[in-house]
Amino acid sequence: MPSGSDTTEEAVSGTSPDGPVPPAETGSTAAPRRPGRLRRTGALARREALRTGLAVVSGIALALAFPPYDLWPLSLVAVAALSLLTRGRTVRQGAWTGFAFGLPFFLILLKWLHVVGWDAVVGLSVAEALFVTLLGAALAGTSRLPAWPVWAACLWVAQEWARDRLPFGGFPWGRLAFANTGSPFTPLAALGGAPLVTFAVALTGALLAACAATLWGLREKGSLSRAVPALEAFGLAAAVTLAGAVVPVPTKADDTVDIAVVQGNVQQPGMDFLGRPMRILDNHATATEKLAADIKAGRAKKPDLVIWPENSSDLDPFQYPQAYDRIDEAVKSIGVPVLVGALVDHPTKKGYVFNEGIVWDPKKGPGASYTKQHPVPFGEYVPFREQLSKIITRFQRVPRDFYPGDHTGVLNVGPAKLGDVICFEVAYDEIVHDTVDAGARALVIQTNNATYGRTGQPEQQLAMSKLRAVEHGRAVVTAATSGISAVVAPDGKVTHQIPEFTQGVVSARIPLRDETTLADRVGAAPEWALAIVGLLSCAAAVVGGRRGRTKDEKGQQ
Repeated sequence: MPSGSDTTEEAVSGTSPDGPVPPAETGSTAAPRRPGRLRRTGALARREALRTGLAVVSGIALALAFPPYDLWPLSLVAVAALSLLTRGRTVRQGAWTGFAFGLPFFLILLKWLHVVGWDAVVGLSVAEALFVTLLGAALAGTSRLPAWPVWAACLWVAQEWARDRLPFGGFPWGRLAFANTGSPFTPLAALGGAPLVTFAVALTGALLAACAATLWGLREKGSLSRAVPALEAFGLAAAVTLAGAVVPVPTKADDTVDIAVVQGNVQQPGMDFLGRPMRILDNHATATEKLAADIKAGRAKKPDLVIWPENSSDLDPFQYPQAYDRIDEAVKSIGVPVLVGALVDHPTKKGYVFNEGIVWDPKKGPGASYTKQHPVPFGEYVPFREQLSKIITRFQRVPRDFYPGDHTGVLNVGPAKLGDVICFEVAYDEIVHDTVDAGARALVIQTNNATYGRTGQPEQQLAMSKLRAVEHGRAVVTAATSGISAVVAPDGKVTHQIPEFTQGVVSARIPLRDETTLADRVGAAPEWALAIVGLLSCAAAVVGGRRGRTKDEKGQQ
């Protein structure tokens, strides 16, 4: 009986039972050549065109789930689509689908970077899409495992865990949780922070995909009993979606504080927002003095403290006496402590600056301060400056590197113990968590978004403030040079807001809370646990695949 193998003695020796086998002649009797690489690539492209196109559309849909569009249900649709597009595929095919999904997603989400340059948009989008490429590969590899929607949700958390940390400290923009800051999933942040919200959104989307896949399989020969798994998947998706409704979001506080947030505005949006020296500082000082005049005239209530945004002093007040005097003038006019944002020269390292929030007292002058811990790479400092500046001359527009701080931003500003977080730091779980853990009773986000005004970036950052409010049960005050300055209650609702590129002052009474949420107490544990489970599911898929191949090989022998 033939073995089906071409390694028999006859095949090896080139003979047959009837005698020697003559060599193959060139010409019409020769074995057909394999298609050329170009032809094979074209055939592959045609075969994958529809799937790739659907991945691109799904990535665009996910981008529209984020501010300024705020169509959060599309986050569920996008997750479900990626799950279906990678289901049953090879790891390589899943990786390509993940990239086709991730690239348009980030191109739209991060288009606000076009102010710096479209090459920056494309470069960062490609870098971030590589993480989604790995996600697509992992989704494909685990899609044959039992309970695959659970592993898919864990893998979404693992992907965000990696993007939050790599490279250069990570860039966590585009987390599913940040698209769901006003959805039924939002209260889950109080239990497990942003990672739990991402997990719930991804699990719901994957369950919807499982439901759709089951129903599609019944399109020819279906029965009610075979539709039960689809109904179960849909029921679980609904249960996860509604779970947030039973999560308590505490807002009660023992005491309150009256604040005033000053948005001084800038001369112009874009890279050259600074204008002439002292212009931004004078804007904030003048707005504060107007508030002081209104208080004196009885038109406004005197606050307990005033908050200025990041970079509200465009000159180092400790190096330029005119800047120091202008701040001191404004603070004395209002008569209460002011949290001032300023760039301060490093005392010993030439060419380095601190990005600081400084508590300025009307009697004692400047006091305690917080230095931004996580400067933005290529924006506030340039890694490998000497080498890269020769290749990319634009980096010369970042003349000095920001030096990172080494402690949290808990500051006593008048009667309030506030946690200062500067600009993009609001996107990083650990920084905000550590600030609350150190005793912050309310959070302040000092930010300067003038470079990205009217691009959607300020709305995306404000959404993060809303999630942090629920996650930590704290009022969050966002103070921006050009907008959007806002006050967010502990339940995540925006109570006060100043539009972009408007000089104004918002006065509000905010709660000061000491009670911590479960998310505060468990910290990063849920994220690590879910990410590890996701990675273990990949290992299980690899082991299962090897066992399957081994069985097939034994069956052929």
